[in-house]
Amino acid sequence: MTKVDAIEKVMMDNGGSATLQVIYDNIEKYYPSAKVSKEWSAGIRGVLYRELAQGKRFKKIGLSIYAVTDYKEEAKPTSGDRIRMHSFIEGICLELGNFNDYLTYTADPSASYRDNFRLSDFATLQYLPEFSYNEVVHEAKHIDVIWLNKKGLSFPKKVFEVVDSIGTLSGAFNRSLQLSNFMTDFYIVAPEKHHEKYLQTINLEIYQAQKDRFKFINYDDMMELYDSALRKSQLETKLLKFIK
Repeated sequence: MTKVDAIEKVMMDNGGSATLQVIYDNIEKYYPSAKVSKEWSAGIRGVLYRELAQGKRFKKIGLSIYAVTDYKEEAKPTSGDRIRMHSFIEGICLELGNFNDYLTYTADPSASYRDNFRLSDFATLQYLPEFSYNEVVHEAKHIDVIWLNKKGLSFPKKVFEVVDSIGTLSGAFNRSLQLSNFMTDFYIVAPEKHHEKYLQTINLEIYQAQKDRFKFINYDDMMELYDSALRKSQLETKLLKFIK
């Protein structure tokens, strides 16, 4: 069996799609010598990216999700499916964080994301680093998604609270503000219909001192940001066949 065949087998075992980590963890079942060389992971990526550029056996369906060419992607959740949309947006935030070279953490690791994956398959940190006092870290652990810097000590650089219900907006503000003493950007990600309530809340006196640190992103813009990053990534993969 070739290395390409082995990658395909891993994908099929996983329902037709896989992340690099899934491939790394399972390829030896079908290609026992896959990790013999010192640069084994780069070798696997090279084979995968070469096949992606040719477009015959594999395709890229997410920033870090690959699939066999005839795989039918799971449909995006609709705005009416509040629970599914919440974890779907969290997954997008995690993938974008990884794509932009941050460490990533989520408070909801067991939640379903898409295409047979959970959020834990994309969060690079299982536990939040002890970057401050216990009380501060304890509150931060409940934030939906956190991006942390990789170099030096890991501190929260950007935090994302997914607000699918107006009733959770104040809690999202208050959890974020536990990090007010750090150089952290705060993002509220919500349906556009909640934008007006967001503006009313952020303009309350209790939030005035920190209001400029918050940004509102609606679901559609967040998904477009993800799709733009995906198109860029797919184009870079296609260019490989012309460069090599």
